[in-house]
Amino acid sequence: MPVPGPHSWPSRGLPQGTSMNPNDPNPDVNREAQDPVAAAGAAMSEVEALRSEMNKLREDSLRERAELENQRKRVVRDIEMARKFANERLLGDLLPVIDSLEAGLAAAGGDASALRQGMELTLRQLLKVGADNGLVAVDPVGQPFNPEHHQAMSMVPAPGVAPNHVVQVYQKGWLLNERLLRPALVVVAQDA
Repeated sequence: MPVPGPHSWPSRGLPQGTSMNPNDPNPDVNREAQDPVAAAGAAMSEVEALRSEMNKLREDSLRERAELENQRKRVVRDIEMARKFANERLLGDLLPVIDSLEAGLAAAGGDASALRQGMELTLRQLLKVGADNGLVAVDPVGQPFNPEHHQAMSMVPAPGVAPNHVVQVYQKGWLLNERLLRPALVVVAQDA
């Protein structure tokens, strides 16, 4: 007598389409196919969950975009303030120099020595303010010519001075924090 196969057995109360086959990879799919209302309800709840998650992600994205825009505006404002007040310290340090010049001119009257003393004091104050802010004079008399810091105006024969050394300075040069601000205008000794 032939042995009946698994599909020929009676269902014994199982819903139609449900498999008792232990090798069936998706037994639940067959059950959901039996109840379309339950399947639609599950799909709707999944759609609602995805819609809620999408709305949350959209809100997070908008919030992050607004935060980045605020940060950009803050950086622009900080840069503008830094530009606007970058010289505040230097100019504040120059105020006593201005005061000294005004006081020296008021006190000088007809006495040239008082005016000279006031001018010397003011020059010392001004040089101190410059030095405090990284300004250094380049006064190279007697030093070898350096094309990075000196600009040769002319060359002259100079007995007793080594060739290519600075003989005279027309105008001092200046370095600001070791960067050339203005080269020294110099006269250089020629080869003999």
